Amino acid sequence: MLAMSLSTFTGGRLMKRQQFLSFTGKILFLFSTGGIFGSLLKGSKIQSYIDEHPQVVRYALGIQIDKCIGCGNCVVACKIENDVPKDPFYFRTWVERYIIKKNDQVIVQCNEGGAGKLSQDIQEREILRSFFVPKLCNHCDNPPCAQVCPVGATFQTDEGIVLVDSERCIGCSYCIQACPYGARYMHPETHTADKCTLCYHRIKEGKLPACVEVCPTQARVFGDIESKASPLTRLKRMNKIHVLKPELNTEPKVFYTDLDGEVK
Repeated sequence: MLAMSLSTFTGGRLMKRQQFLSFTGKILFLFSTGGIFGSLLKGSKIQSYIDEHPQVVRYALGIQIDKCIGCGNCVVACKIENDVPKDPFYFRTWVERYIIKKNDQVIVQCNEGGAGKLSQDIQEREILRSFFVPKLCNHCDNPPCAQVCPVGATFQTDEGIVLVDSERCIGCSYCIQACPYGARYMHPETHTADKCTLCYHRIKEGKLPACVEVCPTQARVFGDIESKASPLTRLKRMNKIHVLKPELNTEPKVFYTDLDGEVK
């Protein structure tokens, strides 16, 4: 029976890798129930393929610009959850307000990372449009921060999240200078580089990142971009997607909808 081709089960159609993984996942239950199916699985080519090609998970974040109201809840939640220094210039995530005036002048406001009060100096009649842009580490697939680290303290997890090993970090600041998104800072107490981790500790517990969980308008969407059922995959499929500074080829994994061309 094992000699039977998989094409028997798929109507003769060739399957791509993701389709194959999905197919094998569906029949695993039959194999795991013991009896004839269990004996067939043991030592089979199907089991070998599953062992050699585990399910790929790639976490990322989507941000819907039209839904962000600039409340700053994400900034506060991030600081509390990750023990980010309380000083008003240390942030793992922040929110910028872009104001496009009728004379084409662009003004960017970011008081206390977006959690503070915004300046009221600009008259409403002068404004052509305004919007909020949440920012954070882009967890690039081609991260320049990791490339310049002399001791390998910055690394990527199997899920594609960029982290810093604080015990290995020597505080040289090379990664801070290399990050084109301004997403890193030197922690004043540990004297090591610090940044957004997408709340990796929460993800491993099956929870959402803190910033996503507290967003009252669901402007932030977290998910696995390798899964067709992921809300982030659905967001990417249904909207025109942009990333920050695409010309740098860092392959960022923070995806924006309705991103204005003035945003840098």
